[in-house]
Amino acid sequence: MITIKSLSLQVGTLVLLSCSANNQSNKEVVATENQSEEWTLLSEGNSPDHWEMYNQSDIKGWELINGELQSSGAGWDAGEDLITKKAFQNFELNLEWKITSANSSGIFFYVQKGNNDPIYESAPEYQVMDDKGWPEEMEPNQLTSGNYAMHAPEGAEVKPVGEWNTTKIIVNYPHVEHWLNGVKVVEYEFGSEDWLARKASGKWADVPDYGVEKSGHIGLQNAGIVTYKNIKIKEL
Repeated sequence: MITIKSLSLQVGTLVLLSCSANNQSNKEVVATENQSEEWTLLSEGNSPDHWEMYNQSDIKGWELINGELQSSGAGWDAGEDLITKKAFQNFELNLEWKITSANSSGIFFYVQKGNNDPIYESAPEYQVMDDKGWPEEMEPNQLTSGNYAMHAPEGAEVKPVGEWNTTKIIVNYPHVEHWLNGVKVVEYEFGSEDWLARKASGKWADVPDYGVEKSGHIGLQNAGIVTYKNIKIKEL
């Protein structure tokens, strides 16, 4: 004979089991969704396993300390730029950075190994610098988050020196987007009439290899003292 009390206990047990199953199901869904994102973290711990030097063997001028990738500020042509070991074509790159006063750096994509040219002459650059503290007057298309010497950023608001900025670069060839602190500030198409006109009339007019590749490595410039962290990339 089943009493009301024992029936209530059985019903309660069933409810608990059902809730537990639903919670487990939800956890599995979340895990599946996270796994489908397929992000690769390029800065973690103290070993720069995902990185190598641009046209050099041993890494120098950079340290990865507790997930923060720090440059020494070697200078534009010191040959101490860093690139990913893996090449990418279509991707979303997210990272955070902070810079010291009157310093500059750059984030490159489609960098080619074995190219004897400076990294900035072959690969498009997302400019990183201290806009306000820079000792010389810069053109609008040379300021932070711009497509260096090609497209000026619109609506860009850079955090003060020493504070973390967030950057997102989306490349789905031929489409490119630059984001700074949650705002899309640059958008362009490789090979468009506008892009070709800007190249022909600007700094890269006599640099035939600039912007011609359709895939390549991510690069970080050791021009000034800058720190990057939470660097992650997802292929599209």
